[in-house]
Amino acid sequence: MSAPHIAQDDRAALNPATTLGALVDALGGELLGHRDTVIRHIGALDTVRPDAISFLSNPKYRSQLASTLAVCVIVSPAVKDEAAARGAAIVCDDPYLYFARLTQWWATRVRPRPAAAVHPSAVVDATAVIGQGVTIGPLVVIEAGVVIGDNVIVGSHCAVGARARIGAGSKLAPHVTLGFDCVVGERCILHSGVVIGADGFGFAPNQGRWEKIEQLGAVRIGDDVELGANTCVDRGAIEDTVIDKGVKLDNLVQIAHNVHIGEHSAMAGCVGVAGSARIGKHCTVGGAGMILGHLTLADNVHVSSGTLISRSIPQPGMYTGVFPFDDNASWEKNAATLRQLHALRDRIRTLEKQIKS
Repeated sequence: MSAPHIAQDDRAALNPATTLGALVDALGGELLGHRDTVIRHIGALDTVRPDAISFLSNPKYRSQLASTLAVCVIVSPAVKDEAAARGAAIVCDDPYLYFARLTQWWATRVRPRPAAAVHPSAVVDATAVIGQGVTIGPLVVIEAGVVIGDNVIVGSHCAVGARARIGAGSKLAPHVTLGFDCVVGERCILHSGVVIGADGFGFAPNQGRWEKIEQLGAVRIGDDVELGANTCVDRGAIEDTVIDKGVKLDNLVQIAHNVHIGEHSAMAGCVGVAGSARIGKHCTVGGAGMILGHLTLADNVHVSSGTLISRSIPQPGMYTGVFPFDDNASWEKNAATLRQLHALRDRIRTLEKQIKS
């Protein structure tokens, strides 16, 4: 079957026009150009759309400023004159931040928002407390004692366990599972496939078998948290797993039981954090980074992609490490040697100087 054809007029309807004047009135900035200039798209500097607005934040792309087809470019004061020479511009202190806020403003205009209602196919327990302006989609299950704040969206096929709470303005995309007793703060976004409150990985060895340790804690998530698709946050073994306000987790991130992630930290795709690790505030972990259990990372620690953190980090900074696997005994010997490389280098230089003299 061929793909459906979308006429140019239909595409325009999906991208309703605005003007530079309306945009600056909403977001601020210094406008260089005509207020009535029409904008229909947001694009990169190499956009082929002449009715698009773009931005320049990275100096490496400065050479594209003169040739871009975008009708307007968001720039910093440092390139104000250069931008004005080519056409319309919006001047602001941080073009990338302005671009982010532009996308938010644009999304409120073009993205569909379902009407506040409970779909007839949803199963909502009579004891659940539902706020004003809440949308509950098809085939959702809301169990006993759940509390849902105002203006929450619960997408189709979501399951919200007994006594769970969802703060005002949060959005659960389709197929999100929120376990019993778990708490989600206000204005959170949980993308499809997110599972909050599954059992943590806890087993005691018993004569060659594994005895389950019941996970008796829950998960507490602060305000303004965003969790990417298919990310999992396990409930605590005894105390709660905690994700503080403003944390951003990418797709396919695994947060184990009793982990605590500090405010405004961020982790890229496929990161794994083992049980009882404590991550500070404003930390970042690159894609596929791994943090072992029971470790502590200070505030403002930044871990490079693919790095395995195997010891606590008490000082802020950037940390990187990639080392091939081997049998454990050989790996430990090689790792110990690597830590002495600087000292060995200095000793070799000293010996070389002695030989020359």
